[in-house]
Amino acid sequence: MHSANKTPEKKHKIALYIGSLQKGGAERVMGNLAEALFRAGWEVVLVTTYFTPPEYALPDALWDPKTGAPEVSDRPGIRRIYAEPPKDLVSGGRVANFRARCAYLRDIWVREKPDVILSFLNSCNNMALFTSRGLGIPVVVSVRAVPALEYDSAKTRIPAFLLFGQAAGVVLQTKQARDFFPKRIQKKSVILPNPINPAFLRPRYEGPREKMIVCVGRMDANKDQELLLRAFAGCKEKYPDFTLHFYGTGEDEERLRGLAGDLGIGGQTVFHGTVSDIPDRIERAQIFVLPSRTEGMPNALMEAMSLGLACISTDCPCGGPRELIRDGENGFLVPVDDVPAMTKKLLLLMGDPVLCEKLGESARKVRDRCAPEQVNRAWEDYLLSVLR
Repeated sequence: MHSANKTPEKKHKIALYIGSLQKGGAERVMGNLAEALFRAGWEVVLVTTYFTPPEYALPDALWDPKTGAPEVSDRPGIRRIYAEPPKDLVSGGRVANFRARCAYLRDIWVREKPDVILSFLNSCNNMALFTSRGLGIPVVVSVRAVPALEYDSAKTRIPAFLLFGQAAGVVLQTKQARDFFPKRIQKKSVILPNPINPAFLRPRYEGPREKMIVCVGRMDANKDQELLLRAFAGCKEKYPDFTLHFYGTGEDEERLRGLAGDLGIGGQTVFHGTVSDIPDRIERAQIFVLPSRTEGMPNALMEAMSLGLACISTDCPCGGPRELIRDGENGFLVPVDDVPAMTKKLLLLMGDPVLCEKLGESARKVRDRCAPEQVNRAWEDYLLSVLR
């Protein structure tokens, strides 16, 4: 991206709109983008519905990371505005509250006068387009997950298709996601990848690999850690010295702990919870697995590949893993919810460290197209093209 020391001819102003900065893939991308644009000379205003700690911390944030309260300071930085109206304005029925929220958000656009609005995720995309009508502010919307799930009913799909027609641009993560939309929306869409977290851009670990299989992600039905547990159980007799490590928490954690015990692998399975030093913890592992049922562009897989790990992923919609992995060249793809297929690939890699090294070396090339500087510059160039 442009150097922070270079003053642009005109300081563009962008409003970034999302529900919160609570820890998730879309939230992290928006936080990183806010920082990148600010350091490139943009005036950045972050508009969120709520403050929901623990959130991603932004170095240039002008709010208290513990309370969300605005910082009293003269220093330049990223301002934050909350789009949820005061309680006295949303004390009516559903229709009245919806109107109040729309009016409150529209007042933010009128007051702030951004050159462009960029929104992430389902309801925020629709609200950004609906509330900015007639203001002359271009709106770019971005779908960060599987469109068929974000817009899974006529109630959500029809308004989105209508409103997306008014958007200045639509940012998607995969070709499969673009195919979901009508041709008129496809024509105004662009595919931009996620940037790799800089913490994962380090020299590849070259020492002996630990006999570890690692998995990073929220513990829920969609991430489908159960698939990995059942596949690992099928490997325990042949490779009893391997251990399975989960990083993340979620509503399925207790059930998965119980399942590990029932499968006889409780002693070989470690649940670490949420940690802040993922790169340090997983870089020596022999295998990384993403067992999800659906993904957009999976950050955890990109990060593991950038570390040079041998990776196995489900070939899940909306095609993110398939755009990252060339099966057999820089990783393996297996069908969703296919325990035998996952078991087969685990056994292959557990027994072949040389193949793991070969796949890991090839996987690192993901950096060539997903390095933060390159991706952030692509985002900025695209937003500037919208303004032009």
